[in-house]
Amino acid sequence: MTDPTPRTDPEPPAARRPRRALTAVLVVVIAAGLLALGGGLAVALGIGQTDQPTADSVDAGFARDMSRHHLQAVEMANLATTRSTDPDVLRLAFDIASTQTNQAGRMQGWLALWGLPLTSGEVMGWMDHAAMAGHEMSDTEVADGAVMPGMATETELAQLRSLSGTPFDVMFLQLMIRHHQGGLEMAQYGQQHAGEAVVRGLARSIAETQTAETTTMEEMLRARGGSPLPAP
Repeated sequence: MTDPTPRTDPEPPAARRPRRALTAVLVVVIAAGLLALGGGLAVALGIGQTDQPTADSVDAGFARDMSRHHLQAVEMANLATTRSTDPDVLRLAFDIASTQTNQAGRMQGWLALWGLPLTSGEVMGWMDHAAMAGHEMSDTEVADGAVMPGMATETELAQLRSLSGTPFDVMFLQLMIRHHQGGLEMAQYGQQHAGEAVVRGLARSIAETQTAETTTMEEMLRARGGSPLPAP
């Protein structure tokens, strides 16, 4: 029986060669594009750069001290989950804890990438004396755990842990306002003097966010019958 389906001859070799040539050209073009994109990302991310921040640089000092400063704010914010029933305070505490945990992780990640220690013997030595004028810590504060401006002492933290309800909310807001105020000068100095663009960008974000949160917390504090502590 004869097959009624007409047969077509396979594509002649002469017709296949131009398509193969076009495919090869496209592969080369795509590969070149990906290489260029990868190079651009490498430059943007700082991959392969040889000049990294040193241990005594503003970048490293900011990353070390601000991450340490942040972690105490996270500690205080986490207390609110079991000691406050105020929805606004709980919402604020959650925002502070999540934001500053993320930022502290980023800063400690930079230090690891730069091959630098997460801690240093001298606190805030990366800032010039003029920037720190009027923010000296007393020996009593330092001995009680407040190693940087705005940080709560161990005595204050113990008192905060003993409170609940509105008394907790008032003291939490008081300590957090002062904490934000104490970190602001570090953020502003990092924004102005850090060598790495990512460090300057984070410092600017911290300064802007904490300035806005301080204004909000002052309003919340007064609405709950409290008043701010003296600025550090």
